[in-house]
Amino acid sequence: MKQKSFDVLGNIAVVNFPRNSNSRHRSVYTLKGTSPKLLSAGAKKKFAEKLMKEQKQIKTVLEKVGKIKGRLRKITTKYIAGEKTKEVLYKENNCSFRFNVDTTYFSPRLSNERIEIANKIKKNESVFVMFAGVAPFSIVIAKNSKAGRVYSNEINREANKYAELNIGLNKLKDKIKLVNGDIKKVVKKFNKKVDVVVMPRPQLKDTFLKQACQISKKGTRIYYYDFCKVGEEKLVVERIQKEVRECGKKVKILKVKKAGEIAPYKIRVRVDFKIL
Repeated sequence: MKQKSFDVLGNIAVVNFPRNSNSRHRSVYTLKGTSPKLLSAGAKKKFAEKLMKEQKQIKTVLEKVGKIKGRLRKITTKYIAGEKTKEVLYKENNCSFRFNVDTTYFSPRLSNERIEIANKIKKNESVFVMFAGVAPFSIVIAKNSKAGRVYSNEINREANKYAELNIGLNKLKDKIKLVNGDIKKVVKKFNKKVDVVVMPRPQLKDTFLKQACQISKKGTRIYYYDFCKVGEEKLVVERIQKEVRECGKKVKILKVKKAGEIAPYKIRVRVDFKIL
């Protein structure tokens, strides 16, 4: 199955070029009149220039080098063409975000997920967003719902700087509170129980469900993201039920949703559940 060849983040396009000419995804790099075998530096630059010509909002083209790694979810990019910058001004869901594509994580492909979660928040509900990055979930929820206080947690210090900037940029300082640091340490000092927990997790072995339970009460809804092979969503649900039981709580599964394909036969899944 073909993968999208590039992400557009504001005025920057981040392209994931195939590593060799035998890549079965190489044809997705063909623009009007452009050869699909875009492996040399010259060919990549040619592709970038045509991309900027055909999509006028793109002013910079970067190449993604390597995979997203670790809990900080950082990537490395290489400049290909256009303006020499890695800082983005990106807009979605009536919100604006600034961030650096190399030092912080941001996925435009979760735009629909962010507004969908915002639409599920009820008036005056308190919301805790884990793995918040530069605060896209936190800001979209605060801007597009009648939530009460939104707590935004992230371990990446650089992302936290941008989160603070973005909260001000969207005029939400009175609605969002940053609670920065390692979530395992943060919840020990966080002496509140919230109505909603949002968990857009990176691909890590730890589920962090124990920490979600620590800030939950009876009736708390949790929106939990995980990754699995197609057809193995049930295993994700079973793991949630098991780990929440170990915390002395029970759950009611509200919904299991495919929230995007991340690789051939591998998906992001969202499980909505409620603490009983």
